[in-house]
This record gives sequence, C-alpha cells and structure tokens, in this order.
Amino acid sequence: MSDDKDQQNQDYELRSYGRRRGRKRSARQDAIFDDGLARWGLGPTETALPALEHLFAFKPSEVWLEIGFGGGEHLIWQAERNPDIGFIAAEPFEDGVVKVLTAIKEKHLQNIRVYPGDVRQLLRAMAPDSITRAFILFPDPWPKARHAKRRLVSPALLSALSRVLVQGAELRIATDISSYAAEILAAIHNDTSFIWEANRPGDWRNRPDDWPETRYEAKARGAERQPNFFSFRHLRIGKPETEV
Repeated sequence: MSDDKDQQNQDYELRSYGRRRGRKRSARQDAIFDDGLARWGLGPTETALPALEHLFAFKPSEVWLEIGFGGGEHLIWQAERNPDIGFIAAEPFEDGVVKVLTAIKEKHLQNIRVYPGDVRQLLRAMAPDSITRAFILFPDPWPKARHAKRRLVSPALLSALSRVLVQGAELRIATDISSYAAEILAAIHNDTSFIWEANRPGDWRNRPDDWPETRYEAKARGAERQPNFFSFRHLRIGKPETEV
C-alpha cells in the first residue's frame, strides 16, 4: 500500500463527530434506546450486511441512506411520505437516536433501520450498488482550522459512498459553512464518479420542495448564513472498486 493510501486511510478514521451523549438519559429514554434498537436497529458491522432490502418487513422499491440525521426531522418527513422506500439512518449522537426511535414507535413507521454509530463502519459492511439516494445534511462543520481535517465529507468518504451507490444515484449534501462548501465542491470535482448538475445559483441556494427544513437550516438562517443545498449524480465513470 502506498504512502498516499496509508495517509488516506488514517485521515478517514479520524472521528468526525463530537460527543456521543448529552445529559444523562432518563429510565424511559434508556428503555426507548435499548428496546428500539433491538427492534429497528442495526448492530455492529464487523461482517457484511445482508442485502439491504432484507432488513425490512416488506420489499422496498429502493433503499436510501441518511448520514447524521441529527434530530431526525428530515428522516421522519421522508419516511412518512415515501412508505415504499427503505431508509438506513446513521447517527452516533444517542439523543438523536432516541428521538428517531420514539418517532418510529409513535408513528408506526416500518421503513427505517437505525445504525447508532460511525457511518464509515456501516459503509464497509454494505454490499456494492445498494443505495439509490444518500443524504448528508449539515454535517458537523468543525469550523476551527486545526479541526477541519475531521470534517466528514472528504475524498475518502466519497470513495466509500461510490462503492455502495447505484449508477445514477443522487447524493444530497447541505452546509452553511462556506469553507466546507468549497471543500465539498473540490472533492466532487476531483472524483470522476460524481457530477454536479447545477446550472444557476438558485440550484444550490434554494431548497427543493422534497427537502424539508431542519433545525440546522433554521439555525443557519438565524445567524444570517446562507445554506448550500448541493445535489450530485453518481456515475462511477472509470472508478475502480476501492477498499475502505
């Protein structure tokens, strides 16, 4: 393995999120977390996952992936409006996991499976060509220069996503941090398996109708920061299979 590959793998493993838990959970929240994951969770992924459609009680027409769902507003909105779609949702912050598990139970949702950990471990376990749409909405910005190397969206992550996305899949990414937006676009430009189909500023400044507002967007606008709503198409042109 080359020195460049060694460095890529080392950077890939840097923790891209902050704390795993907020305040101590109540007994009720503990029960929701444990019982909910037993019913709707994905466990450790040291071995390959089965075909993703087999994770659901029905056969989904497609499987979508949300990376870092936060409070779950976008995930629940999409799941309610697309009951024929299976959703794989990854989030390491346990408070967010509890919120989504609560919503799954209260709304009787059958099309969400939750992975309470680092999505990069999950991506390794997924079969190639299994995801038709992926979302990364307002990932942790790590705004300080010394922490920027921890940003999740990177050439290594795009390579891992490329392996699991089908031909023609859509990758949606949102950020309100201008330096992060520039890094994302640079990484996409240098990756031959993704293209950016935007033609005018409104294509990334205006949120599409099937993309609901989240608390992170509201926070950005409250701070007078312009969110960027990127949509990329996966083509896998000349992209070999890559180990992650």
